[in-house]
Amino acid sequence: MVSKVFIDGEAGTTGLLIRDMLGARADVEIVSIAPDKRKDRDAKKELMAGVDAVVLCLPDDAAKETVALIHEMGETAPKVLDASTAHRVATGWVYGFPELEVGQGERIAKARLVANPGCYATGAIALLRPLVDAELLPPDFPVTINAISGYSGGGKSMIAAYESRTAPDFELYGLGLEHKHIPEIQRYARLDRRALFVPSVADFRQGMLVSIPLHLDFLPSEPTGAEIERILSEHYAGSKFVKTVPEAVVAGEGGKLEPQALNDTNVMELRVIANEERRHVVLVARLDNLGKGASGAAVQNLELMLGL
Repeated sequence: MVSKVFIDGEAGTTGLLIRDMLGARADVEIVSIAPDKRKDRDAKKELMAGVDAVVLCLPDDAAKETVALIHEMGETAPKVLDASTAHRVATGWVYGFPELEVGQGERIAKARLVANPGCYATGAIALLRPLVDAELLPPDFPVTINAISGYSGGGKSMIAAYESRTAPDFELYGLGLEHKHIPEIQRYARLDRRALFVPSVADFRQGMLVSIPLHLDFLPSEPTGAEIERILSEHYAGSKFVKTVPEAVVAGEGGKLEPQALNDTNVMELRVIANEERRHVVLVARLDNLGKGASGAAVQNLELMLGL
């Protein structure tokens, strides 16, 4: 059986990549709307009535408008996967991170409304949630998250600036400390205290590192790095896309880690980098901000939602 999918916003970076990934499949048909009909409510409504799923790759306000239109359709409405920030912590939406906990994949499969996670949030939640669930990291612990991404995650203006060579080689941003991924990190990592998050961008197209430093002696159980690694390994045991890198491999990496090794994949690697003498640990997630951080995750969720 072939599933019909409409990508609303298929001309953007995330939408284009989703289209490319789905276009090679025999079990999916991409349905597009004529450029002059994109803002025609009736035309869009008619098109969506004939598809199985709609993927929203739009700015938040535009995504909300399309969702409102879909709600008007009642029983004929298709399933919705929203890749914007608009519905990630909204009531009635299932969070599209299948590896979050046992049963999350089944919830996504049954849901009519799924919110695709943010790229930075995917890495941070993957590292934090198992530790909170295991009661190793208290929910009110003061968490600091540092991250670096390729410029493709910054939208059209940032991409244009880097590709025209008018942007700096590296910069911190989001220094108002109100980054749009913080609410979903807090909710799905089960943190009571708002995390301090400092993102950065550099002159490479895609790839991402999300790092979280911890003083082990400040954690109630005073764990070792090996204990933290065990918790992460057990949580993601059997996962196809989220892998915990063993301590021996981490030790052999020479104290360096670059962000682009997983580009063009849906894989995310988690590392526990420990200095037991100093009782310091840095947790690191490496992923492609366009893969597991965006389009790859969207296709993974669509496969669940459509039973592909």
